[in-house]
Amino acid sequence: MRDARQYAPATQRNREPILEILTKILPAKSNVLEIASGTGEHAVFFASQLQSCHWIPSDNNPLACESIIAWKNFVGVDNLDTPLKIDVTKDDWIDQLATYKIDAIVNINMIHIAPWQACLSLMNGAGQILPPGGILYLYGPYKRDGEHTAPSNANFDRSLRDRNDQWGVRDLEAVIEVAATAKLRLQQVIEMPANNLSVIFSR
Repeated sequence: MRDARQYAPATQRNREPILEILTKILPAKSNVLEIASGTGEHAVFFASQLQSCHWIPSDNNPLACESIIAWKNFVGVDNLDTPLKIDVTKDDWIDQLATYKIDAIVNINMIHIAPWQACLSLMNGAGQILPPGGILYLYGPYKRDGEHTAPSNANFDRSLRDRNDQWGVRDLEAVIEVAATAKLRLQQVIEMPANNLSVIFSR
């Protein structure tokens, strides 16, 4: 039988630092929607460590959704949902969540590997879905004041744009501005290992 589990090496490096932040910002018994769950390794790890929370993974890639299910079955995590197939570049993705009560949204390493429309739609949807005080957590590399925070991020940005001219490391200030239009307030920016940032908003 084919093993559908996929592996992302960065997950092993960043999951503990991200967990440390999530432990502090996610209220107990939260329903957490993860947008762009990828391989599912983050989802199974966070769900297993944050057992009072209910984790709802999602991805637009059918192979990623298969991987998430395979990881869920392999690890045996009860508080992890079957993944939703969500295309966050489409404004109607929030319609899929009409029957869900979402307290927080987590999005890791997506905004730079997606068209800018994905960021716009994510913020717009989060502004509609989250309750007052609800949390939006972003993780990844960002430029600050129009400048890269490290030469490695500048190189990464060039490689992304070479692969797809709609991708690239985003200006943090531009992301914050888009969030503000969706009535999401910036709470904190935390420097993370490997020149990444945790960016925390609340509704």
